[in-house]
Amino acid sequence: MSRIIAGTARGRHLLVPRGLGTRPTSDKVRGAVMNILGQFFEGGEVLDLYAGSGALALEALSRGCGRALCVERDRKALDALRRNARACGMEGRVELLCAQLPEGLARVGRGGFALAFADPPYADGPEGVLALLGGLLRAGARVVAEHDARRPPADRFGALGLEDRRAYGGTGISIYRRE
Repeated sequence: MSRIIAGTARGRHLLVPRGLGTRPTSDKVRGAVMNILGQFFEGGEVLDLYAGSGALALEALSRGCGRALCVERDRKALDALRRNARACGMEGRVELLCAQLPEGLARVGRGGFALAFADPPYADGPEGVLALLGGLLRAGARVVAEHDARRPPADRFGALGLEDRRAYGGTGISIYRRE
């Protein structure tokens, strides 16, 4: 069972799609990431790639981000995400895009995101989307990439430079800042 940890939707339980196609970020890891990022946000748009249930984007919205674009290829996951956004009272602040990544980044169509999450299947790694994200982010934006702790991505991807890296069991988190 996953839930929103803090903010306006604190305590709301989230639906998680069944099956092997979605690996939700645990509440523990999500809470740790938010602690690193600074707990609460003052607006800004968030981009959630490989969004799954939407837990990361919804947590950021609950903590003060203004809007979210969630990109996910699995329609069952998108349905769960839509229902989660509605349950958290955020459906008007969440835009959904059904697309395969990294190719689907061309369909995002706009930039200026203040925060991005990339949580691809561990076997794929985040390198493909990290290499393409720079143009979608505003200066100073941060990217949180989740990966297998044994296979961390490079320290630099174009304008993205590594800011922090942590491991929580088998889950690795790399945080980048856009110059």
